[in-house]
Amino acid sequence: MILKSNLILIPARYASTRFPGKPLVEIAGKPMIQHVYEKATAVSEHVYVATDDERIYDTVIRFGGRAVMTATTHKSGTDRCYEAYQKVKELLQQDFEVIVNVQGDEPFILPEQIEALISRFEEPDIQIATLAKPFEKNEEIFDPNKVKIVFSQQHTALYFSRCPIPFCRGVDQGEWLTRTPYYKHVGMYAYRPVVLESITRIPQGILEKAESLEQLRWLENGYKIAVSITHHESIGIDTPEDLKKILQD
Repeated sequence: MILKSNLILIPARYASTRFPGKPLVEIAGKPMIQHVYEKATAVSEHVYVATDDERIYDTVIRFGGRAVMTATTHKSGTDRCYEAYQKVKELLQQDFEVIVNVQGDEPFILPEQIEALISRFEEPDIQIATLAKPFEKNEEIFDPNKVKIVFSQQHTALYFSRCPIPFCRGVDQGEWLTRTPYYKHVGMYAYRPVVLESITRIPQGILEKAESLEQLRWLENGYKIAVSITHHESIGIDTPEDLKKILQD
């Protein structure tokens, strides 16, 4: 279903430290950013790539997509999304109920995952939404690059960490996954516009600085983050090695 009241933004930088030019690398004959864009257009008619690089902007326009140029000084995708939202709002002369931030290095996302985020906003008190996926391999819960999330019975986030949470006291680490479920955070977000504006104005807090996780700033300031469960493994591409492995598979 095409949702007219929602805006999907895809922040994309060229100058990635670990993988420069990542959004433009080809996968199955298309640039990575095009794969993400096409998945998003299955959900909303309003989809824009938010970039600070003319090469990415020109590529998006060439394949028939929409893009907006943003500042080079943004420290996070959230900040880039807020600037892009302001520009699109002015361009179209309309506002949106929900803004979705889809990472430009997630070419294997499913439209259903985006829809799962948007559906949480049927609950009037939800301010931000994100995704979590159950871990399937015990050793992965100890990988600091895979962010863990714990949430309440109402499926709102309690905490995010690079460490395994919860801690299984008195249980051999090789058996933790057999004792309790663990969830991996899938870094896709949706926000109400007023909330997106508010969170871009909050300074870094103690928790974010400790774990280097932006979403902890929001929790630390009392924002409610709804969590939807996905069972699809959306593989992010962070390094050339990640891409090589995917192409080999």
